[in-house]
Amino acid sequence: MSDLTLTQAIENIYTSIKNNNEELDAHIAALKVAMAREGAKEAVFEPAKLAQSNRQGRKIMQSYFKKKGVAVSFSA
Repeated sequence: MSDLTLTQAIENIYTSIKNNNEELDAHIAALKVAMAREGAKEAVFEPAKLAQSNRQGRKIMQSYFKKKGVAVSFSA
């Protein structure tokens, strides 16, 4: 899992969200590793690919990921 690119790690998170958050914490950990390796300050997600793309859903996601040490933003 540690050889994932940032894009692959984000795609794995989309898949996890679609599968009822299955192994989400493991995917967040892999995302952190990919971000550190690529020097990214935050992960950028597309709201259209989220289960809850409304403001409340995005804020819940940001809060959860922040607790795990990952800054999240959303594309326009």
